[in-house]
Amino acid sequence: VQLVESGGGLVQAGGSLRLSCAASGSTFSIDAMGWYRQAPGKERELVAVITNGGDTTNYADSVKGRFTISRDNAKNTMYLQMNSLKPEDTAVYYCHAQSENVKSGRTYHYWGQGTQVTVSS
Repeated sequence: VQLVESGGGLVQAGGSLRLSCAASGSTFSIDAMGWYRQAPGKERELVAVITNGGDTTNYADSVKGRFTISRDNAKNTMYLQMNSLKPEDTAVYYCHAQSENVKSGRTYHYWGQGTQVTVSS
């Protein structure tokens, strides 16, 4: 599975951005997907996750009510709509996907290369 993010950029505080994550390869095996971010000098943190069917989502407290995660399995693409952006949202945003081999029970993790989001005050 290969993941490619797009949609990052520079935006003023209060603005919006929409990130996309396009999956290719063995996409049929993908289960849950999510967005993580890593700011300079900080550890990578979970932003939002979504189940395969898109029926369940979870968000970090810091982005609840401002960010919305979604996915279009027909297009093998996941999105992150980010509204009311704050300077503290500045980070590299990474797409993550996981799949499980039912026979072995092993879980596989895949990461995109990241896209920079910079929010100016």
